[in-house]
Amino acid sequence: MIIVGLTGGIGSGKTTVAKQFKSLGVPVYIADEEAKKLMNRSKVIKRKLIQLFGEKAYVDDALNRPFLADIIFNDTSYLEKMNAIVHPKVAKHFERWVSKQEASYVIKEVAILFENGGHKQCDYVITVVAPKEVRVERLLLRDNTSREKIAAIMKNQWTDEEKVKLSDFVVENIELQDVENQASKIHKELLEKLK
Repeated sequence: MIIVGLTGGIGSGKTTVAKQFKSLGVPVYIADEEAKKLMNRSKVIKRKLIQLFGEKAYVDDALNRPFLADIIFNDTSYLEKMNAIVHPKVAKHFERWVSKQEASYVIKEVAILFENGGHKQCDYVITVVAPKEVRVERLLLRDNTSREKIAAIMKNQWTDEEKVKLSDFVVENIELQDVENQASKIHKELLEKLK
């Protein structure tokens, strides 16, 4: 199975691009969504996160995301430790998911694909880019957050320039119509390559 990584900085519009590929019939795996589900379902992950962060890591048996976010964005060593617990489980879940797919290729959408070395497991990589201020405005509208929190998250991610250098395709996400056209073009190119 051909695996195409889809990544981009926070607020770049990865989900919008993923939806375009889904509408073209491509199976899409959203790693962050699956990680959140596993963090709430997996007894092993729960136990390890409570050991790492304490009892406040879960409230009413659900992941206490604001509590964890405050910790990991103020001390990136905790982010690395959390990723070391969660990422291997997500990787296994992804492998099982891939084995059930029957398409020419699948998309694996991962926010920190390059940062965690995940691009090495992909046959191709698509990076979604958008101007920084556009991304910030999207996040302020979407997440009810602050510019400071957005800056802290962006600081932990590679720059667009770093990602683009290692990517096979780049989608500039400013206008939806352009995104649709770019996704269709990349889809056709990928199908050609796979012939």
